[in-house]
Amino acid sequence: MEQYGFIIDNRKCIGCHACTVACKSEHNVPLGVNRTWVKYIEEDVFPNTTRSFSVMRCNHCAKPPCVEICPVAALYKRDDGIVDFDNNRCIGCKACTQACPYDALYIDPISNTAAKCNYCAHRVDTGMEPACVVVCPEHAIIAGDMSNPESEIAQLLRSQEIKVRKPEKNTAPQLFYINANTNSLEPTSSSRNDYLWSSQERGVGIKKDVVPESYQPENQPARRVYDAPDKGILWGWEVVGYLNTKALAAGLGLLVAMLYFFGFEMSTDFILKMMSLSLLFMVHTAALLIKDLRQPKRFLYIVFRPQFKSWLSRGTYILLSYSLLLTFTIISCFLSTEMMTAILMALIIPTSILTAIYTAFLFAQAKGRAFWNNSLSAPIMLIHAVVLGLIVLSFYPQSTLLEQYRLMPVLHVVNLLITWLLFKGTDVNESKLAASIIQTQYRFHWLVLIVLIGNIIPIVLAFCGLGTWALVLSSIMVVTGVITTGYLFIKTPQLIPLS
Repeated sequence: MEQYGFIIDNRKCIGCHACTVACKSEHNVPLGVNRTWVKYIEEDVFPNTTRSFSVMRCNHCAKPPCVEICPVAALYKRDDGIVDFDNNRCIGCKACTQACPYDALYIDPISNTAAKCNYCAHRVDTGMEPACVVVCPEHAIIAGDMSNPESEIAQLLRSQEIKVRKPEKNTAPQLFYINANTNSLEPTSSSRNDYLWSSQERGVGIKKDVVPESYQPENQPARRVYDAPDKGILWGWEVVGYLNTKALAAGLGLLVAMLYFFGFEMSTDFILKMMSLSLLFMVHTAALLIKDLRQPKRFLYIVFRPQFKSWLSRGTYILLSYSLLLTFTIISCFLSTEMMTAILMALIIPTSILTAIYTAFLFAQAKGRAFWNNSLSAPIMLIHAVVLGLIVLSFYPQSTLLEQYRLMPVLHVVNLLITWLLFKGTDVNESKLAASIIQTQYRFHWLVLIVLIGNIIPIVLAFCGLGTWALVLSSIMVVTGVITTGYLFIKTPQLIPLS
């Protein structure tokens, strides 16, 4: 069976962009986005400056994370190793752009679907080479069947020292570099200079935030003087809002179900109102998810054409299951069937927990964003759900419910500890860089809105005794902290360059 791959021979590349132009012509790629592009890196200072070129594109990984995370199988790996896509299935969820560690995917500004280099599969199927290989004047791009020992690419793989981009991501990339410049392969090792297309405001996204110069390597050992345009913050306020509405819905249902089984006296009217409110937040969650799609008319594809390796697909069915349980509970309250209500409450507990935390497993599939691949994501999402649900319950006009708010100081202490550990970052370079940005550029958000207002002051107010005014003030502060945490968690990793 054929196994196709690429070799970029940096000994020969002259940075002419013929490959970029050929790719655009072959696939009608719009302005502002690229399937293949050339990155320029300059090093040292005049008169001893050097410049190197590196061709960037899809790595056609043996273990492609974009295929795993795609909820509708719009991305798929062929038997010959080529990672291709079907834009007729794509819903524009942008998950693949977050999963790819190589920044190879983009959202086409015309079709509003994901796209990338597909190895010119239509040409390969007719026995031709990819367009970029044909036009390269220096034969710096070598493509072919790596499983054939007589092929040129197989011979080069045996005889030359090669490198791949980000081998630590364990994607097994099938794009290899001869005489590779490390500063070119590692995006965070070079500072970023402004150039014409880096300031684009339309097309693949809006990019106003870049990694500040203060986070660049000391003494600027390398500079990116030409590169593809940044894709911007592809997951924005809709995703932040979805995290919070989902947490509210899950936390409220979980607490009501648990109080029910702990023998807390609850009227049918109380259960009806709380479950209706939880269902309303679920409706808002669905609306935000659909709003975030670039192809919102195709949102039902995720239900009827699911790819179950993706936690987007799994999460959709978890959300649907939870919403149905809430609906049946509401009906049960109207019908006053206690046995049915008890069964539904038992089912709501695990389903609400899954609703609260499944997004953490989705983020873990986004291998391009190391900051999201954190084992603390699930615990903090569950705590946020409980905290937000407890706030809603605290305002219910029953004095005994107000006592439940006494649990808040304990939850805040745990929340503060986990958030602190989460925002420290891991040993992975991009994760540490994201944590550094939070602690410096977003110092006010972190120390004031999250630590002080979101946690410490509510703890003090709770220990001092709660009146109505203190409860309202503390609730506003807690919600501010939770929203800010989600905002930094979603936005900051997207400021880190991937290519």
